[in-house]
Amino acid sequence: MLKGKRRSGFTLVEIMVVVVIIGMLAAIIGPRLSDNTDQARITSTKTQITQIENVLQMFHINNGFFPTTEQGLRALIEKPTIPPEPKNFPRGGYMNSKSLPKDAWGNEFIYKCPGENGDYDIISLGADGKEGGEGKNADITNG
Repeated sequence: MLKGKRRSGFTLVEIMVVVVIIGMLAAIIGPRLSDNTDQARITSTKTQITQIENVLQMFHINNGFFPTTEQGLRALIEKPTIPPEPKNFPRGGYMNSKSLPKDAWGNEFIYKCPGENGDYDIISLGADGKEGGEGKNADITNG
């Protein structure tokens, strides 16, 4: 063996220790980050529902009624052609977008008028896109 030869690189044991430490950190921190992401999506969806409610109120003030379930939220971006037709529909619609807003998980909102909890219901089915559920899978409504 040569004198003065320096060892370079890491041993397998050193690498394994680092991998275990990184794995433990990921197991501890990962779920917390996931919970924050889920809560942010829930908050964002609630905010979108409030914004849609504001636009629906403008529609109602101008026309004296809310869009029917059949007309849906599309009545906020395109003048409905099925009765009752709005008399005071603004050029370009009530929303700046030409597409309907989606919840934070990319799903379309459900709109019902008359609603079970008021004049209308706006519903997001949560992360799983199915009725019911808990946590991030719970339905989010305007009611």
